[in-house]
Amino acid sequence: MGVFEELSWRGLVQQTTAENMAEVLGKPITVYSGFDPTAASLHAGNLVPLMMLTHMRRAGHQVLPLVGGATGMICSATFT
Repeated sequence: MGVFEELSWRGLVQQTTAENMAEVLGKPITVYSGFDPTAASLHAGNLVPLMMLTHMRRAGHQVLPLVGGATGMICSATFT
C-alpha cells in the first residue's frame, strides 16, 4: 500500500490538488508543516500534521517540521 492509500484509508485525505496524487507521492518529495513557536505548548490540533509528517517520512519522503519564522514574528507582534 502506498502512502496516499494509507492516508486515505486512515481518513486523513479529504481532497487533493491533483487527480494523480497517488502517482505524485510514488516518488520522493519534500513536505513541510509549520508550528507556532509562541504557543504555550503543542495541542491536539497539531497531532494531524505531525502524523502526516510521520507517515510521509516512513514512506521515504523528506519532511521539514518548521517552527518559527514569519509566523512567530506575526504572532509575537500581535500579542505584545
